[in-house]
Amino acid sequence: MAQYKGAASEAGRAMQLMKKREKEREQLEQLKQKIAEDNMVKANIDKKFSAHYDAVEAELKSSTVGLVTLNDMKAKQEALVKEREKQLAKKEQSKELQLKLEKQKERKRKEEQKRKIASLSFNPEDEEEDSEEEDAEDEQDEGPSKKKKLGKNPDVDTSFLPDRDREVS
Repeated sequence: MAQYKGAASEAGRAMQLMKKREKEREQLEQLKQKIAEDNMVKANIDKKFSAHYDAVEAELKSSTVGLVTLNDMKAKQEALVKEREKQLAKKEQSKELQLKLEKQKERKRKEEQKRKIASLSFNPEDEEEDSEEEDAEDEQDEGPSKKKKLGKNPDVDTSFLPDRDREVS
C-alpha cells in the first residue's frame, strides 16, 4: 500500500481509518463464519425430522419387485423380521459377552494388583501389625530406647540454608 504524504495530523487520521476498516473486515469475516455455521446446523436439522429408518422395511422393499401375492409378501416379511430379531439377539449377546469379558479383565487386574501388594516386602497393612509386635519386643529387650536423630555432616557448608537450631542459638 502506498504511504500517505500529507500533513502529520492527516496521517494519524488515515491510520485510524485504516485500523477501523481492518477491524470492520475482521468482524465481517467472523459474521460470515457464524452464518455459515448456523446454516450447517439448519441443514442437519432435516435429519432429525425424517421418517424412522426401518431396516426390515428397506430390505422388504428391495427384495420385492413388481406384483407379489399376499402370501409371498407375508412370508418374506416374516422371514425378514425373524432374521432381524436374530441379528439383534446376536448383537445383544455380543454386548453381554463384551461386558463379561471386561468385568473378568477388571477382576484379574485387581487380583494381580492384590497379589503384587501382597508380595511386597513392606505391605502397609502388615507393617502396622509388625511394627506393634516389634515395638513390644524392643521394649522388653532394651527397655526405654531413644530415637536416633540423624546428624549433619560437619564438612558441608549449610550457612545459606535455614536452620531452626542455629536460629534459636
